[in-house]
Amino acid sequence: MLDGKTNPLNFPPRGLGRVDAAKYIGISASLFDELVAKRLMPDPRMMNTRKVWDIRELDRAFDELPHSNRSATTDSNLPSDFV
Repeated sequence: MLDGKTNPLNFPPRGLGRVDAAKYIGISASLFDELVAKRLMPDPRMMNTRKVWDIRELDRAFDELPHSNRSATTDSNLPSDFV
């Protein structure tokens, strides 16, 4: 996990909880929620009642985010603190 605990199996988790998913892409949990709502980050998968984000889907969504050299008018779907 991304919380600093030792992983005895020595491989990264495939699924991440909300806070770890936000940390994984380098943003706060509240901004992550905003990006999920705006469909710029994937919806979670469900494991019983627990929401889990697929690390591969996070990677794909992150790859699709705009680069900083684009104008704010082309990135109108982004939150104001993200542009």
